[in-house]
Parts: sequence; structure tokens; C-alpha cells
Amino acid sequence: MKRAIIVEIITALFVILFLYTGISKIMEFDIFKDQLKQSPIVGFAAPLVAVGLPAFEFLLVAALVIPRWRLRALYASTALMVAFTVYIIVLMNISDHLPCSCGGVLAQLSWGDHIIFNSVYILLGIVGILLERKIWRDTHRAHSIAST
Repeated sequence: MKRAIIVEIITALFVILFLYTGISKIMEFDIFKDQLKQSPIVGFAAPLVAVGLPAFEFLLVAALVIPRWRLRALYASTALMVAFTVYIIVLMNISDHLPCSCGGVLAQLSWGDHIIFNSVYILLGIVGILLERKIWRDTHRAHSIAST
């Protein structure tokens, strides 16, 4: 039961993060798209990323709240946070001008703070995955024992 509570907390943190950032990107869509255009990495695909990223964040929110999809969503959420972190690190190494396209209050963080923030979420995602896998195994083991 304790595992389930921890997974629920981690899931809620991801839901809050992705809802907040997705809504912020949509509310400031033109600014978000313009910042993406300045990126030496994704600038060429800014219109597609500007639409696709918030849509993917909202899709993750939906998947996270559906217990059947939660484990897959935790994998995807963690992978997205790793991708964001790698993107930041690469940008920091190839560009002097780093446009922040994260939206809302998170745009106020320094790049070092972004890496720390993302790393915390990556660790939360890993913990959530490990615990959710254990819960899933225990549940399926109990069901297979009950059906024999």
C-alpha cells in the first residue's frame, strides 16, 4: 500500500508539471513558437514542435491518470524529461544564446536550475517506474494464484 501511495504522489507531480507547462505553452503560443524558432536544434521544426509538444504533454497527463496506462506513461514521462535535459545540455554547449521555451514560472530558472529540476523529475520517474512494476507484478501474481 505504501508503494501505491508513493506512485500516486509521483504521478500527481508529473500530471501537475505537464498540465502546467502544456497550458503555459498554449497560453503564450506565439512566444513559445518564436523561442523555438531561435533554437539551433529544433528551430527548423518550430511550428510542428510548438503544436506537438503541448499535445504530447496532455497525452501523457491522460495516460498517467489511467491506471492501465500508468507504467507506460511513467516510462514516457521519464524519457521526455531525459530528452529535455539532454537538449539543455547540448544547447549550453553549442550556443551562447539559449532561448527558454518551457513556459510559465519555469522560464525564470537558470539553465543549471533547469538541469537540477529535470534531474529530480528523472529520479522520481525512475522510482515511480520501479514501484509501479513491483505493484504490477504483485497484482498479476496474486491474480494468477487466485485463478489456479
